Amino acid sequence: MVDNRKEQERAELHRTIWNIANDLRGSVDGWDFKQYVLGMLFYRYISENLTHYINKDEIEAGNTKFNYANLLDKEAELAREDMVNTKGFFILPSELFENVRKKAGKDENLNETLEKIFKNIEASAQGTRSEKNFKGLFDDIDVNSNKLGGTVALRNARLVKLMNGIADMKLGSYQDNTIDAFGEAYEYLMGMYASNAGKSGGEYFTPQEVSELLTSLAIGDKKEINKIYDPACGSGSLLLKAIDRDKVKVRIGFFGQEINITTYNLCRINMFLHDVNFDEFDIGHGDTLTSPYMPHYAEEPFEVIVSNPPYSIRWAGDDDATLINDPRFAPAGVLAPKSKADLAFVMHCLSWLATDGTAAIVCFPGVLYRGGAEKKIRHYLIDNNFIDCIIQLPSNLFFGTGIATCVMVLKKSKVDNSTLFIDASEECVKITNNNKLTDKNIRKIVDIFKARGEKEHFSRLVPNKQIIEQDCNLSVSTYVEKEDHREIIDITSLNADIKCIVDREDVLRRKIDTVIAEIEGVG
Repeated sequence: MVDNRKEQERAELHRTIWNIANDLRGSVDGWDFKQYVLGMLFYRYISENLTHYINKDEIEAGNTKFNYANLLDKEAELAREDMVNTKGFFILPSELFENVRKKAGKDENLNETLEKIFKNIEASAQGTRSEKNFKGLFDDIDVNSNKLGGTVALRNARLVKLMNGIADMKLGSYQDNTIDAFGEAYEYLMGMYASNAGKSGGEYFTPQEVSELLTSLAIGDKKEINKIYDPACGSGSLLLKAIDRDKVKVRIGFFGQEINITTYNLCRINMFLHDVNFDEFDIGHGDTLTSPYMPHYAEEPFEVIVSNPPYSIRWAGDDDATLINDPRFAPAGVLAPKSKADLAFVMHCLSWLATDGTAAIVCFPGVLYRGGAEKKIRHYLIDNNFIDCIIQLPSNLFFGTGIATCVMVLKKSKVDNSTLFIDASEECVKITNNNKLTDKNIRKIVDIFKARGEKEHFSRLVPNKQIIEQDCNLSVSTYVEKEDHREIIDITSLNADIKCIVDREDVLRRKIDTVIAEIEGVG
């Protein structure tokens, strides 16, 4: 009964978000406008987060009627230093989402009001430990953009509509499981916009069921991990999937790097919306392959790495003479091709992986069989027994691409000198134009992965020596034979049936000829 209620609440939240997004979008491209929706959702979230935190302390101290939102700004200033140290930011009562929204319809300078508030929130973290995680978070919410309207009045009208829409989302009170509701709202918005983005959706958002598969493979049966890392983290949905797993403690936190500034901002917003505190995550901005964010690696390597990096993009490669000596790439003795950076991401992940860690990486299928430098890198990985498993996924799993991708699982400490191949290309259900992994599909893949088991037409454990003999080809179809669903025909039996039919036809023809002759004779 509880589960049904949750599903109903989730469905209602999704319908509300869909209606708001469609109502607000207007002439603005949805993939651009999501920044306003998500940004305002974030503003509401941190306002309620701070209010609930302060109210909780006051109520527990006996002040049962206390409400931070009703406090005078000058009185609230007394809490600024403590809140910045604890929460990483501070918002004056007059600048809370709920109070600004109450006056929004009558505020002729609403755009200026919001711009000032956003700057004040970022400024509250300046010079503190949380500065990096708040700096520039509101940069993509341009309240003066012509996308919102050609005049100040039109822009403000749309901002009022936006605030009312976000306020009307049934996310519950913060103390009543708001964490799940805000996070659910974010994931649904990102998925909705990604599915309509076409050209770029897959780069920004990894579907939740794929994230679930990767984290299940990488975390396994561990109850505690030191930290989780994604070198091309996008909006952070893959990183955060570890939170959804029961009884898995992430000791140090969540780490990632993202090259796109807008997506980098969305990732940090996503962390907060999933109630990850500022001191529990560190997302770097920049090119992971040529300018890796080194503070990530400084303390200790990662026990869990999950990633869905961009497929076959260009990178510096051997145009940068220093990269061949980079400790991440040097062991293979060759760099990934300039036009195909896929295995550069794989080598980077391997380099930053803990001795007892696991990395699960979504890869473009070409990396499994292409020749040249990529073949040499595969040979290095196989020869050193770093590849634990290759999983062939179904096609049409990702937004914006129908490619049948694969998962490469890396380990530095394996129990055997073999590689497991799993053909999961049929493990899905079709939903509209996309395929989707179900819980049953994921369990089947993960169970055979953990057991390193062999199942006809589904999985096979292959000695690495045999893979090298196959020219380092890692394509699953090379080692796992697909089941032949064609009907088996008994040729001897078929010929006998045909002979019977021909004989019967001959008998019938003679009978017909006889009948015709009799009729003609009568005539």
